[in-house]
Amino acid sequence: MKRELTYRPLADLIPYANNSRTHSDEQVNQVAASIKEFGFTNPILVDEQGGIIAGHGRLMAAKKLRLDEVPTITLAGLTEAQKKAYVIADNQLALNAGWNEEALKLELESLSELNFDLDLIGFDQSELDRLLDIVNEAEGDNAYTKKVDIPVYEPSGEKPSLDDLYEADRSYDLIHDIKESNLPEDEKQFLMLAAGRHVVFDFEQIANYYAHSSEECQRFMEDSALVIIDFNKAIELGYVNLSEKISEQYTKDYPDEE
Repeated sequence: MKRELTYRPLADLIPYANNSRTHSDEQVNQVAASIKEFGFTNPILVDEQGGIIAGHGRLMAAKKLRLDEVPTITLAGLTEAQKKAYVIADNQLALNAGWNEEALKLELESLSELNFDLDLIGFDQSELDRLLDIVNEAEGDNAYTKKVDIPVYEPSGEKPSLDDLYEADRSYDLIHDIKESNLPEDEKQFLMLAAGRHVVFDFEQIANYYAHSSEECQRFMEDSALVIIDFNKAIELGYVNLSEKISEQYTKDYPDEE
């Protein structure tokens, strides 16, 4: 059945009083931005009296844009039951569709490279970030962009002593030897900093110490990556990338060890 497209003044359209679909201000703004960018590509569906069957969000966006009229299609001959059902079906049927995330990621990446405003396609920023992060992960840019659950550290038994958290004899011996050397002072300072790499940390004990500690101490332990609460921050500070490189190098140096 062919249906004609008719432009109608906004004042002639009657919203359905029992519409169960909600539209937040943010979503209406997104629809308005889409109309502004692409035009009014999806007509509002109405009955013979101008009652809206589908398109309440588009009407709200049109009012926000101060449009005088909008494209409509009249669905003539529907029973009251059919109209009520279609008000729901028009929204729910779209929700039942899924995404091929691999194809979607490629399209988002392509649009990003073309400097297209991704805010216009309807995803919120957190979802865009997730999808674009997965693109980077799939390309191997950084396998640590995956979302992780924030760990919860609960005190276990007594608070361990600081001496239980690390073993530094090798580092201390090396620092002593560097101090006793005849090297220039600036080289000594550099080498003594490097000697800290020989400190061996007991991270199980450190986690327990962290759980017993004050907020200020916990903050410094997080900033030092002795414990990782904010994974993105650890990436930003370089600790995760460093761990990955060390692990890769160890595997190359000792291929027979698991």
